[in-house]
Amino acid sequence: MRASKNLLLKLIEEIPESQIEEVIDFILFLKHKQDKKLLSDLASGSESSIDFWNNDIDDEVWNNV
Repeated sequence: MRASKNLLLKLIEEIPESQIEEVIDFILFLKHKQDKKLLSDLASGSESSIDFWNNDIDDEVWNNV
């Protein structure tokens, strides 16, 4: 992994200043995509646990609390 980051830094150093913004935009796009996937995975995980809590027995117990 370290070698890949070193290569990336080397390539960034070599590109023209005029293309730095494009690199930043692309990295932010990748980060957003990763964050969106994480959020989607968390939502899927929480949805799968709803079935555990959504049942008549627990509903009846909590109705009397």
